[in-house]
Amino acid sequence: MSSGNFKHDLFSQFARVGKALSNANRLELLEFLAQGERSVEELSKVSGLTVANTSQHLQQLRQAGLVVTRKQGHHVYYRLTGDDVILLLDALRKVAEKHVAEVERLVDSYLTVKDDLEPVPAQELLERVRQGLVTVIDVRPPEEYAAGHLPGAVNIPLAELEAHLEKMDPRREVVAYCRGPHCVLAFDAVERLRARGLKARRLEDGYPEWKVMGLPTESGVT
Repeated sequence: MSSGNFKHDLFSQFARVGKALSNANRLELLEFLAQGERSVEELSKVSGLTVANTSQHLQQLRQAGLVVTRKQGHHVYYRLTGDDVILLLDALRKVAEKHVAEVERLVDSYLTVKDDLEPVPAQELLERVRQGLVTVIDVRPPEEYAAGHLPGAVNIPLAELEAHLEKMDPRREVVAYCRGPHCVLAFDAVERLRARGLKARRLEDGYPEWKVMGLPTESGVT
C-alpha cells in the first residue's frame, strides 16, 4: 500500500467521526449523554425525537466509536466512550464560536440578553465553595444531578426554582450551572434570580467540562 493510499484511508476513518457529528440531533444526544448514561427511551423523551429516530442516531454514533451500549432487561443504555468525546464537543463549540458568525448572533440573541455578566470560572467557583461563600444550584433534571454533580450543589430544576426563591439568603451569591456553556437552563435561572433581587451568576461551563478538568464531583441524591 502506498503512503498516499494509507493517508486517504486514514482520513476516511477520521471522516466517519466527522460525519457522525454532522447532525444537530446527534450533537444534542451527545450533550445529554455527557451528563451520564441514559436509555434509548430516556433520550427520546428529553430530545423530543421518536424512539426509532433516537435509536438510529445512536447507532451512527456507536459506529463512529463515540458511544457504547449495555443491555439491561428489555432496555438498551448508552454512554460516551470516554471523556475525550466531551473534549471533542468542546473543541467543536469553540471553533464554531470563533469562526462562524451565526453562532455569535444566536448566542447574543438568545443567551446574552438574559445574562451579559462574566460567568464564574471553574477554579474560582471551587475555591469559593471550599470557603463557603456561595450557594451552588444545579438546574438540570434530577436524574442528571444524581448521575453526577458539583460538590455541595443543591438540585433545583428550573421548573421548581420559583418555589425555592423565598428560602434563599439575599446576602449570599448564587451560582447556577447546567449541561454546558450554552445550556439555556442556567441563563434562565440567573435571569429569574436577579429579577427577585438576588445576586446570581452562572458557571462558565457545565458539569461535563467540570468533570473533564478533574475537579471533584459527587453523585447520588442529597
